[in-house]
Amino acid sequence: MDRASIVFINLQKAIFLNIQDFIDFSFIDVVDILLVALLLFYLYKLVRGTVAINIFIGIVIIYLIWKLTDLLNMDVLSNLLGKFISVGFFALIVVFQQEIRKFLLLLGSTNFTNRRNVVRYFKFLNQTKEASKINLNILIDSCMEMSKSKTGAIIVLQKSNSLDFTLNENNRAQIKLTPQVLESIFFKNSPLHDGAILIENNSIVATRVVLPVSVSTHIPSSYGLRHRAALGITEKTDALVLVISEQTGKIVYVKNGVFFNIESPESLKETLAQDLSE
Repeated sequence: MDRASIVFINLQKAIFLNIQDFIDFSFIDVVDILLVALLLFYLYKLVRGTVAINIFIGIVIIYLIWKLTDLLNMDVLSNLLGKFISVGFFALIVVFQQEIRKFLLLLGSTNFTNRRNVVRYFKFLNQTKEASKINLNILIDSCMEMSKSKTGAIIVLQKSNSLDFTLNENNRAQIKLTPQVLESIFFKNSPLHDGAILIENNSIVATRVVLPVSVSTHIPSSYGLRHRAALGITEKTDALVLVISEQTGKIVYVKNGVFFNIESPESLKETLAQDLSE
């Protein structure tokens, strides 16, 4: 029997087995598929917009090639890729360390256990986005004014992950978000200007917050401690951060451990509205 006949027979067997599996399709299989789809959805949300998404796609391609070579009885290449896949689990832990941390923080977050948030998480098929409670007009207008006056600032916007680990009895606050409050907090001689502020919904819930500083070696040399702190908190959580440079007045938006330059107030508002509603 020649090689082509063997391949054809293997394909026939695979198709026959798949048909049998489909006939035995049960309710548990439906639940299994839904859980896998949900897991993949959250994995996609974690890696979207980061370099990790390209790594993830590369791993999927390698896995598909491995399955194809195994089906076609290409033993040498199949064994080689199989060895790679077998140790790939440990590689994934190293490559996706930040994303795994965010995922575990999401599961353990006190916000995740909130009934309203749980319902929102599981309505991922619903394309209607929940409007942000943060008054973006006040936030952006204040940032633009501080940018003009070169007032250094770091503003953290909380999303799904709890940021309670950054809070203590000395930095907690409950201040309604207004332009006057924002600009007065970051005024150079203000006792509250040192550190970050944390905004949840439409309130400033903490001032003088000390954030975890990133140890990344890829931060531009022109960026200072504020930018490192912004990068650090977005590497560990899904928070969004706005940084205003005291030297240049330039506004930088930080998300998922990535810096984004601000082109205009309109583009910033659109980006924030989209990211806060996810």
